[in-house]
Amino acid sequence: MSEIADYAAVLDRLKNARVACVGDLMLDWFIDGEVERISPEAPIPVLRITEERSMLGGAGNVVRNIVALGATATFASVIGYDQAGREVTALLEKEIGRTPGLVVEQDRPSTIKTRYFAGAQQILRADKETQSPLGRAAQDDLLQRCVAIVGECDVLIMSDYAKGVLTPTVIEVLIARAHSNGKRVVVDPKGADYARYRGAYVICPNRRELHEATGLPATTDEEVVAAARHLRDNCRIENVLVTRSQDGLTLLAGDEVHHMPARAREVFDVSGAGDTVVAALATAL
Repeated sequence: MSEIADYAAVLDRLKNARVACVGDLMLDWFIDGEVERISPEAPIPVLRITEERSMLGGAGNVVRNIVALGATATFASVIGYDQAGREVTALLEKEIGRTPGLVVEQDRPSTIKTRYFAGAQQILRADKETQSPLGRAAQDDLLQRCVAIVGECDVLIMSDYAKGVLTPTVIEVLIARAHSNGKRVVVDPKGADYARYRGAYVICPNRRELHEATGLPATTDEEVVAAARHLRDNCRIENVLVTRSQDGLTLLAGDEVHHMPARAREVFDVSGAGDTVVAALATAL
């Protein structure tokens, strides 16, 4: 009972946290329906649509998790001048209770990920996106907005989905600004070049991303620790937290290693689990 009380006390303190998040914002669109026949035009199922719904995705899902934990979230990103951009803006305003720091880049399409479900089974995902880096004007505008929110937060999350918002310049300036303000930086990374995140307090790759970034195996406990040490030492990042699906988490903090097992649950869609880990870690810090 005392352990439960301790957890309750910690959770109650999370509402005092102020967490800033910068990263790639997406609109997640879900189309639910039923499949009762195969199309006469091609060997594909015909989905009879029964419901359509949308929610924040990418870095927006990180914000949803921060708010769900009771903390205060601030956010900055770049969207396109389109309907999806307007929709994610409205969803963010509702989530965080204020106008988010969004930059509009005219020729940039807002990222949309559309998932089609037949009952509980996902049968297709269609993505509309660009991976092009920001133009100079949008990048400068984003950095101006970021400077303000870094000064107001307790910790900064960089949620990188490789959609062009977190350019090398944006990453470098944000980490330097966080350091000058005495703030820790938590990174959810993408790609193979983690050296661009140098100076981060903690980086949170999954097992596959750790392997791709280091070229080292990352299956067993020992392999994950060796790859995490390689990543930390070569990229000059203080700590590494590896998410390992059903095998839980591995934290490399200085010379200490902590393996935290997962508790199995029956789920059919684990998308966004990494966002939850990053949001919870940053809010707890």
